[in-house]
Amino acid sequence: MTTPYDLIIIGGGMVGASMARALSGSGLRIAVVEAWPVDSVRQPSYDDRAIALAWGTRLILDGMGVWPLLAADAEAIRHIHVSDRGHFGFTRLHAAQLQVEALGYVATAHAMGQSLLKDLEAEPGIQLYCPATLENFSVGERKARVRLSLEGRPLELESTLLVAADGGRSAVREGLGIEVREWGYGQTAVISNLTPGIEADGTAYERFTDQGPMAMLPLTGGRYGLVWTLDDQQVDQVLELDDQSFLARVQGRFGQRLGRFQKAGKRSSYPLKLLRTKEHVRPRVALIGNAAHAVHPITGQGFNLGIRDVAVLAEVLSDAFRAGRDIGALDVLEDYARWRRRDQQAVALMTDGLVRLFTNPLLPVRVARNLGLLALDLLPPAKRLLTRQFMGINGRLPRLSRGLPLDR
Repeated sequence: MTTPYDLIIIGGGMVGASMARALSGSGLRIAVVEAWPVDSVRQPSYDDRAIALAWGTRLILDGMGVWPLLAADAEAIRHIHVSDRGHFGFTRLHAAQLQVEALGYVATAHAMGQSLLKDLEAEPGIQLYCPATLENFSVGERKARVRLSLEGRPLELESTLLVAADGGRSAVREGLGIEVREWGYGQTAVISNLTPGIEADGTAYERFTDQGPMAMLPLTGGRYGLVWTLDDQQVDQVLELDDQSFLARVQGRFGQRLGRFQKAGKRSSYPLKLLRTKEHVRPRVALIGNAAHAVHPITGQGFNLGIRDVAVLAEVLSDAFRAGRDIGALDVLEDYARWRRRDQQAVALMTDGLVRLFTNPLLPVRVARNLGLLALDLLPPAKRLLTRQFMGINGRLPRLSRGLPLDR
């Protein structure tokens, strides 16, 4: 027997769970398929990584009703300090200049998972299949069908729309043969949480070094989340260092702005690439999050880009459903794809361009980028435009991105 739904979301990580939350109470019948148990410490989407949340993302979470569950575990970013190690260029961004309480926030992926998944199945119209693996699927003219293995038992579901939120190695995307443009950077991000030597003041740091950019993101409890980009051949050596040697290496690259680092948490790593799909939708199928795109973490845009996909797709589907339209029809889904195209392209170009600019060793390029940083610091209109892009509040905004529920 096949169980019918309006929407099947493959992937219950941060983006997939956000999609379900956004559409709860819309009247749509939603199934969420997730391979890991929701309380598993091995769930890669909900580990202890520091996740940068743009101001626009906070508004989306507010509109979804999730922010009150997360607020106590999210540290505000009130200032951003950008510098080029060993050179004169720097720029500073301040929340007060934009008359907002914060430029963004930082929370661990674990805290995000607890907030997004809390009582998820109690939300109207949502059924969670977990742990379940996708065995195969098919897309027909009117329905998409999936076959799952749920704790070893076969199960079949069908829906009007299939949403792929299953990450950079999306089984749905690959099964459909959707073409991907992918560039490897030859770099890997090393992740850890550190205890600084001085009290945090809500400042996030982006420090460009000759070994790759290093971000320090303020976390609750006085900690900082480290995202350190290294060439692939350096990673194993850094991961194998004892804690004191690791802290000394980080200190040498970052400097003394946070005093002397006292303690390092667990280290992990993931390879970096730029990934963009040539299609974001097909009849009965939509791709969101890393299934559709992946960017360098240089400005912390990854999850923010994915949740903006959620905000737009949720609005398009909710409006179509209320109007009696077929939510899996290509003309409906193309509304989502067109709306998201400009933001996705802008973030991909910005992050890729910054990586190439700040890894270029040529003297004229170094001088030009440092002059650019100083000029940005001295030109409020340019700084405001760039800051609004980082905050996720540029361009046409869906209701959730304005902090409003879908039914407004």
